[in-house]
Amino acid sequence: MLVLLAGIFVVHIATVIMLFVATISNVWLQAVPGSAALYGSHGIWLACSGACTSIFSQIPLANHASMRTVEAFMILAIIFSCIALCAFIGQLFMLDKGCRFYITGALMLVCWLCILIAISIYTAKFANANPNDYYHGYCFILTWICFVFSFIIGILYLVLRKK
Repeated sequence: MLVLLAGIFVVHIATVIMLFVATISNVWLQAVPGSAALYGSHGIWLACSGACTSIFSQIPLANHASMRTVEAFMILAIIFSCIALCAFIGQLFMLDKGCRFYITGALMLVCWLCILIAISIYTAKFANANPNDYYHGYCFILTWICFVFSFIIGILYLVLRKK
């Protein structure tokens, strides 16, 4: 049981780190070498090619609200994941034996929902806009990995009992 708790804790920390990297870094879309792409990489904050400029100068005005929504939900996912980590540590020492980690599981499922909303909007509006010029960068892939991990961790926290 201790090994299971330690494993879940390590995967949770890895998920938090990957969420930070995916949100902060600007490689959600990477330009295909030799394409007509103006910028080498696009993130949710900046478009970079040597020098970085605001992403809002590169996307149409109609998509500004969508990008702001992606940014907001990625930040919310980080916040809920960090709160869930703190709640897990607190519940680990406060819960009686046999109790479940309901609060931590619920927080991780809210994190999962935030990632789902962010990555769905980004995929629908931006990721497939120019398939000949750009391919998915590592931040986009990390976000999908965090999506899967946060769901699995959330379910495990809900069924896990303190022994």
